[in-house]
Amino acid sequence: MSEVSFEQMLEESLKTISRGEVVEGTVITVNPEEAALNIGYKADGILTRGEYSNEPVDLTTVLKEGDKLEVKILKVNDGEGQVLLTYKRLAAEKGNKVLEEAFENKEVLKGKVAQVVSGGLNVVVGEARVFIPASLVSDVYEKDLSVYDGQEVEFVITEFNPKKRRIIGDRKQLVSAAKEEAKKKLFETIKEGQTIEGTIKNVTDFGAFVDIGGADGLLHISEMSWGRIGNPKKVFKAGDKIKTFIKEINGEKIALSLKFEDSNPWLNADEKYAVGNVVKGKVARMTDFGAFIELEPGVDALLHVSQISYEHVNKPADVLKVGQEIEAQVVDLNVEEEKISLSIKALLPAPEKTEEAAEEVTEVAEEVTEDTEA
Repeated sequence: MSEVSFEQMLEESLKTISRGEVVEGTVITVNPEEAALNIGYKADGILTRGEYSNEPVDLTTVLKEGDKLEVKILKVNDGEGQVLLTYKRLAAEKGNKVLEEAFENKEVLKGKVAQVVSGGLNVVVGEARVFIPASLVSDVYEKDLSVYDGQEVEFVITEFNPKKRRIIGDRKQLVSAAKEEAKKKLFETIKEGQTIEGTIKNVTDFGAFVDIGGADGLLHISEMSWGRIGNPKKVFKAGDKIKTFIKEINGEKIALSLKFEDSNPWLNADEKYAVGNVVKGKVARMTDFGAFIELEPGVDALLHVSQISYEHVNKPADVLKVGQEIEAQVVDLNVEEEKISLSIKALLPAPEKTEEAAEEVTEVAEEVTEDTEA
């Protein structure tokens, strides 16, 4: 019997491998660019970082000596006697299997957004790729999808065709379903008069739409303050947190208000604006018959043109201007109808009759007497 060399015995004890075979290897050495694995073959396997992941990675941050790793044979001999391995392709195959099962069973998956492109999102499950079109990212149009970059998102697979590299995900239906569930729970708990916190989503010329956790409520411009609001956009902006109360629920329409009753300026108006009280205010607006004076936000009083001065005033704009502060006396109050009448004239001294006026009166009296005697 011929003697068999140690090298021959060792070679015979090592297994044979073939391209595409899945093997388990043990990391022997690792550097940022590549790792060497003992795969039980006469040559060690080489795993480059490009075959570890599609993402740029320093292999020393994910592998260390002694780690066991399942890999796939990419090439048995790369021309230099080395066995080339791939981890990412095996992971992608496993990922595709997961995607296929999820597609068939309509399961919800979670994956990380690896790339934001103009048409949507590229999401990774394992090393398998799923494309979520922009139209299926949310139930509302989102111009800037960059907010999703690097985020984990949930979705369902609506189309699975790996041969054509067409695996389509849908996040929109999950978002819609979640909102409907939240809306259902909200309407089961809310009631008119209830104080609730919300976040302003959008501000218009006529009011603001507020997200109250499951549905949007409308805060109309007339309900933003007891006073007058000229432009809601100067008072509120998207993202503001506010505490409001539900004024009315009509089907799925919710009307909100910031006019809390305990802050109603008319509650103690009978004391502050009793007849005879002297008050200060600013001219808010004017008409030909009088000026409206804001005594405080939500309380306007009428200063009739005849109560501005003892002298004849044709129209308020001839002697007053918007924003001007005036002092006047309350001459009438109707709390139920929320009406107050003011008078500046009441604070002015009554004009004395001049000598000329007295002479005119005397002359008139004499003429009347003469006419009577005649």
